[in-house]
Amino acid sequence: MFAETSKPIRVVIADDQTLIADALASLLAMDPCIDVVGVGHDGDEAWQLVLAQRPDVALLDVEMPRRSGLDVAAQIHRDQPTCKVVMLTTFARPGLLTQSLAAHVSGFLVKDSDVDEVVDAIHKVRAGERVVDSALALAALMSPPNPLTDREREALRAAKDGAPLKEVADDLFLAPGTVRNYLSSAIAKVGARSRIEAAGIAQENGWL
Repeated sequence: MFAETSKPIRVVIADDQTLIADALASLLAMDPCIDVVGVGHDGDEAWQLVLAQRPDVALLDVEMPRRSGLDVAAQIHRDQPTCKVVMLTTFARPGLLTQSLAAHVSGFLVKDSDVDEVVDAIHKVRAGERVVDSALALAALMSPPNPLTDREREALRAAKDGAPLKEVADDLFLAPGTVRNYLSSAIAKVGARSRIEAAGIAQENGWL
């Protein structure tokens, strides 16, 4: 455990599972070097808390309603670069680590990490270090690279629940034929038989 300092590290937590978010906040509050200044339960709340509280570190769940943790992390890097981000995930998917690093995340941990590991990560990223779960880092090194372009990922993400092609096209502000081409390319790249199967493969690998 780190020694107490005169200025605690200000931390915001965001997780759509209220029990996990509140439990983590209570555990972190026991450390005299950490001040939990806000708890949110979706991506929009997370960003509003960062704006309002100006935390030193944001602990973000990867998958949240309204906006993903990755989207919020990217905006934090652009607009609040002094705030460090640690991503928390239930699923140790190597592709998620790659996306997180691209979003300039400083830490990446699975949710079953010990609270001491989370505390350690908060202190390290605040000091400018990068912290990544060791097992996940090894898996990422051994996994195939993401074969999908950004547009193919967007199309698969919008179509993964079986939405009609026109609805997907409207959501992405693209022509139906363009979306069809993106989906066909994505299906071929991941070796799937349908867009729903392709989305499942991509999500399992952390590419979406």
